Amino acid sequence: MTNVATAVAEPTRRDFLFIATGAVGAVGAVAMVWPFVSQMAPDAATIAAGAPVEFDLSPVGEGQIVKLFWRGKLIFVRHRTPEEIKAAQDVNLASLPDPQPDAERVKAGKAQWLVVYGNCTHLGCVPLGHEGAFHGWACPCHGSIFDTSGRIRQGPAPVNLPVPPYAFLSDTKIQIG
Repeated sequence: MTNVATAVAEPTRRDFLFIATGAVGAVGAVAMVWPFVSQMAPDAATIAAGAPVEFDLSPVGEGQIVKLFWRGKLIFVRHRTPEEIKAAQDVNLASLPDPQPDAERVKAGKAQWLVVYGNCTHLGCVPLGHEGAFHGWACPCHGSIFDTSGRIRQGPAPVNLPVPPYAFLSDTKIQIG
């Protein structure tokens, strides 16, 4: 008769060292590759410069103008009163240096919200809100006057305050960009 011994394989010290060495090697390989992979992603400043900005409109009172920044540029968000909307809609377009109807400067059904860039189109100064003969904006540097729709009415500015790309996410929230 032959003696057949069945031995249960017990982990040895050599098995432990083999597994530990493999684990340390895998972690080391990942740690070595990680900087090369992460350097291919854009940095935080680049992401922030082009990222869309969400803005909650609910705290903005009627008649109030709020300033915010998107891509390093000043943006005016104006909650227009019914009188300001009517004044902007009743303008004779032929009298404007840069004719554009108010309806093209606001979103349909949201005429109370005007969103425009906040720099004068003449030399880039920041116009003051609720100023001038048309109660829109007045540039204190060179005298450009804009109405409540951001259209140039008087002064050296060649065109209206531009409208940035924006969309309503809900009745009380917009996304610029």
